Amino acid sequence: MLAHLSIRNYLLVESVELDFESGLTVLTGETGAGKSILVDALALALGDRAEGGVVRPGAARAEIAAEFAVAGRDALAAWLDEAGFPAEDGTLLLRRVIDAGGRSRAFVNGGAATLAQLKAAAGHLVDIHGQHAHHALLRADTQRTVLDAYAGASAQAAVVAEAWQAWQTTRHRRAAAETQGEARRIEREGLQLACDELAALGDDLARWDAIQTEHARLAHVTALIEGNRALLDGLDEGEGAVAAHLTALAARLDAMRAVDDSLGEVAALLDAASADIAEAVHALRRYADHLALDPERLAELDRRLADMHRLARKHRVQPDELAALYERFESRLAALDADDDLDALAAAEAAAMQHYATEAGLLSAARRQAAAALSAEVTTAMRELALADGRFEVALDPCAEPHAYGQEDVAFRVASHAGLVPGPLGKVASGGELSRISLAIQTALSGMAGVPTLIFDEVDVGIGGSVAEAVGRRLARLGETCQVLVITHLPQVAARGAHHLCVAKQTGDGWVSSHIARLDAEARIEEIARMLGGLKITATTRRHAAEMLAG
Repeated sequence: MLAHLSIRNYLLVESVELDFESGLTVLTGETGAGKSILVDALALALGDRAEGGVVRPGAARAEIAAEFAVAGRDALAAWLDEAGFPAEDGTLLLRRVIDAGGRSRAFVNGGAATLAQLKAAAGHLVDIHGQHAHHALLRADTQRTVLDAYAGASAQAAVVAEAWQAWQTTRHRRAAAETQGEARRIEREGLQLACDELAALGDDLARWDAIQTEHARLAHVTALIEGNRALLDGLDEGEGAVAAHLTALAARLDAMRAVDDSLGEVAALLDAASADIAEAVHALRRYADHLALDPERLAELDRRLADMHRLARKHRVQPDELAALYERFESRLAALDADDDLDALAAAEAAAMQHYATEAGLLSAARRQAAAALSAEVTTAMRELALADGRFEVALDPCAEPHAYGQEDVAFRVASHAGLVPGPLGKVASGGELSRISLAIQTALSGMAGVPTLIFDEVDVGIGGSVAEAVGRRLARLGETCQVLVITHLPQVAARGAHHLCVAKQTGDGWVSSHIARLDAEARIEEIARMLGGLKITATTRRHAAEMLAG
């Protein structure tokens, strides 16, 4: 769960340090005080995009750090270990630094991280429901995504999308094969001619460097023979050869050593030089055995190099790339041959379609089961939220043809009164009803999210009275099983919190700042009274606030 949040130089906040506990925490404050700043700042620490405008005027950078207690979160621990951010002592720290120009850096447990890594970690930690979530619920894709998430079938939906794409690929390939036979025949003839020309080079295709080396040796063999002969003469065989001189010098040095034995080191050096020259002479004689004029081989290599240069120019590649080009041509020929096998293509298409149908069938079964459960759960919640005669229904309408999202369309329908036929959510529900239905769906979905912390950002807009009390009770129950943070303007909801934070705007000579404080019991009465009575707080409103908190 979220244990601590530090915010520095973010928008109106100069510096805030907040500790959090389990259960329901409510955040209140006057309109314009900056209640959503906390959620927006936390969202940056969780990987949301940042802009330079979020930095407090006059500051060089904004910094947000969120500390989470993650003991027992095995999936998250495994991800952190694999990503190189092991959590020590069951603590995870996410940090984001944004400079005034909009550039940002991210850190996980002190190590530099990408935004994608922040988002991946956040997926194990927090589920945020924004105040405009009910508008998104009017879209068919959102309704389908909500149902799949409730069913725990999001991964299966991705499998179905992949299977549909694979089926489309095989279908298009088979259709193209049926209509592009002549084009393939022309391409095959050209490729076959090119392959035949390249194949005529045989093993030489992959021996470009070796052939060049051999050609250079044969082309200069006369100079090599003459040079080798001159070296042998100078070192050992000619008149005044180095080897003979060294032998004579060594004999004279031996005579000198008889008088002065300190010349032993010089003698050793001369012996080594004599041995090196002898080895060089031996190597030159071996080399001479391989030097011979071979005009026929030279001519053959000339032809091969000319052929390779010609084909390289023809196909606009370097000569040493011809072998790889030959492999590509052969692969393309094999693919063209496969495209001519219409029976095989049709079989592949049928197999892909069968795979899609199987996976889509599994998704449909999960959706049917979840649709009934979600319909019942939201209908029950609607009755708690002053829609006693209402009914919520998740409809699954079979599609005329397969789609990437499955074999049925998902539609949320609602009847606001008994006896009415459920209709589309956006056409039947009023604004207030839609907000309450959205809250019911979100709380139902949050129970399936599998994350320890849930955040609701003013999702109670547009409701009040007994409905607000019901919303507060529902959120409080949710807080019994996980950590819940709610930004609210309703005293009925605020009174249900186990913990209460308040945002206040402070102004001075040319500056404005938001301050967030934890309220004690007496301060909570004052804040609830303010929410009940506005600017004028009386003994009656204080008494009413105390009663709400006691209830």
